[in-house]
Amino acid sequence: MTPVRSQIEGIEKLFLYYKNLGESAMAQVEETDLIKEPTEGINSIAIIVKHLAGNMRSRWTDFKTTDGEKEWRNRDLEFEEPMISRTEIMQVWENGWNVLLTALKETIDAELENMIYIRNEGHSIQDAFQRQLAHYAYHVGQIVYLAKIYKGDHWKSLSIPKHHSKDYNQIKFSEERQQRHFTDKV
Repeated sequence: MTPVRSQIEGIEKLFLYYKNLGESAMAQVEETDLIKEPTEGINSIAIIVKHLAGNMRSRWTDFKTTDGEKEWRNRDLEFEEPMISRTEIMQVWENGWNVLLTALKETIDAELENMIYIRNEGHSIQDAFQRQLAHYAYHVGQIVYLAKIYKGDHWKSLSIPKHHSKDYNQIKFSEERQQRHFTDKV
């Protein structure tokens, strides 16, 4: 009998949606924009990526048996020593996401109420996924916003383009009603 993963698959689709948003935003900017600090004290895209990846590796490595804040993680260092190449930035990005996506693939719905810990605070696995989904969406939003600022008038919208809501809705409402995840056609 195949383990039930319908809830996990929905959670995974949301994480992948934000991963794709971040990648699509970063793909639009110049390599120098990835490492640019927009103003003093504001994190560059590269630093945000480094922080996200550090968080993902810590939270999701052996997450069912060890605390999500690993002793080997140096969170403060994630905000220093920026990476300098697109290749390095994207490698760090992928490494973090791979740890998270592996954790999702190794989880079944029946485990969602199991208790895990982040900094000694107990969470159900489902709550931990939701907590981190909100955290990652927050930072991906920062990446998108910075990329949009850097591209200016040359930005290609990652959602419904400005002044095109009516056209988008016309297309959506011309389609037959169906039940599906909103990310299925993204």
